[in-house]
Amino acid sequence: MTESTVPTKYWHEIGDGRVQCDLCPRYCRMRDGQRGMCFVRMCESGQIVLTTYGRSSGFCIDPIEKKPLNHFLPGTPVLSFGTAGCNLACKFCQNWDISKSREFDTLADAASPAALAEAADHLNCRSVAFTYNDPVIFHEYAIDTAAACRERGIKNVAVTAGYVCEEPRREFYRYMDAANVDLKAFTDEFYWELAKGKLQPVLDTLLYLKHETDVWFEITTLLIPGKNDSDGELEELTQWVVQHLGPDVPLHFTAFHPDWKMLDIPATPSATLTRARDIAMRNGVRYAYTGNVHDAAGGSTRCHECNEVLIGRDWYVLHSWNLTDNGNCGKCGAKCAGVFDGPAGTWGARRMPVRIG
Repeated sequence: MTESTVPTKYWHEIGDGRVQCDLCPRYCRMRDGQRGMCFVRMCESGQIVLTTYGRSSGFCIDPIEKKPLNHFLPGTPVLSFGTAGCNLACKFCQNWDISKSREFDTLADAASPAALAEAADHLNCRSVAFTYNDPVIFHEYAIDTAAACRERGIKNVAVTAGYVCEEPRREFYRYMDAANVDLKAFTDEFYWELAKGKLQPVLDTLLYLKHETDVWFEITTLLIPGKNDSDGELEELTQWVVQHLGPDVPLHFTAFHPDWKMLDIPATPSATLTRARDIAMRNGVRYAYTGNVHDAAGGSTRCHECNEVLIGRDWYVLHSWNLTDNGNCGKCGAKCAGVFDGPAGTWGARRMPVRIG
């Protein structure tokens, strides 16, 4: 094994010289030398190994709002990194150069979990985000990094499609403090035709986060014209969220731009995002946002009791703040759902690439 290859535990033998990966609902079956659909988990000497441990496509300090998380330490910087590969096959992938790459094409940077935690501490980042591609597929590297960060009091953020099996999901989220889950649509047809996946495992992850963990989480749906943006589907999605997750889970409706294998679909009009936000709020979602557009009204947080602007935003920039240090409305005192610790951060919209090690 190489320095970037480590054994994994979520697999079993199925006979005929093959093993099955049990990390995600894809259940890839491999013979020696073969890789799973994610490309980074491989059968080697009769076991599944991760081939990208300690290697990254790059490190960058982002605003936490870029993940997007609007109710988790607003205004603070987060050290973000990813690896390569993905366990879904979204034709509309907005990070296809990372998620669809073969790892040796993109993994130029290396950092141990301890080095990542030390860098986040040195750079005054309140959290580390496992992002750009799904941390589910670099499960072992993400968990070891998260454990090292916790030792330094640094929070851990997962940006994920939620496509993971029950046992590894439990282990993974023991180390996470926040997550943004990509709920791509609300039909099996969309998931299968455009992502080669299934809807139910994602819903299971959302239900698990809500009812069995203390992880703060928000949901993002990328609205693609003609694919998942109908009033009917948005009604069903937002009603399900309120009924099963409650009114306090923030929803982000973000704009698609033509990319990867869907260059023939036009960009999402801002009016579509506003329509989705209106539907969500009409169905009882207290915190619904528009994303990937300049929209101060759609990006700002309002009190669900008195409608006061609590956090004024334009894209990733905070321009007003009316919350107490523990997250209560400065006008009426109602609690705003989220993780708030003191005044807003001042990182702004900066994106700062960094080298580690």
